[in-house]
Amino acid sequence: MPNKAKRETETIIIAALNQYVFCPRRCALMFVEGNWSDNEHTAIGSLLHDHTDEPGYETDAGVTLLRALPLFSARYGLTGKADIVEVREGKHYAPVEYKKGRRRKWDNDDVQLCAQAFCLEEMFSVAVPEGFIYHAASKRRRKVIFDEQLRAETERTIEAVRTLLAKGEVPPAVLLPRCDGCSLRSICLPELTQIKARTELDHYGRSLWT
Repeated sequence: MPNKAKRETETIIIAALNQYVFCPRRCALMFVEGNWSDNEHTAIGSLLHDHTDEPGYETDAGVTLLRALPLFSARYGLTGKADIVEVREGKHYAPVEYKKGRRRKWDNDDVQLCAQAFCLEEMFSVAVPEGFIYHAASKRRRKVIFDEQLRAETERTIEAVRTLLAKGEVPPAVLLPRCDGCSLRSICLPELTQIKARTELDHYGRSLWT
């Protein structure tokens, strides 16, 4: 159950959940310190979103597409925007996210989409059992089922991000394969943390023999 007192002190941008699952340090650099830097991956992602960032709607074959729909949840203390929301028969809502790359091994995109479902359920008093992610690199649309496991993971992530923002601290850097291609790598400098840790270990090792 979301904590009401915490909700009132910190509203979370839904995109922060995605960043946290991918890397808590990246989330803090962006949403605590306000750092941002573009690279080719983020630039391509921005271009991909250009056609969904203009608010509006259209109806085709009985399906209404709501573009750039503002989202909020008072229950979870969330705010954000959906790329697309598909509405069928006026009552079946499904969020759709556009992503540049192929499906990743992490659940960050799924958690972001599930948080959007939380908002839609509260805003329109409907059940939202599923959504979709369009991966531009593979040109495939993937269905995401909002089952109990994903919903629980999303709730845990919301509370973790809220705690991170409340503390206002940036977690230490850890050099991982996922650092490759990160637009904040030049700000995060995970290599320096690794070098520092190795140096401290070397000093400790030498102290054992002196």
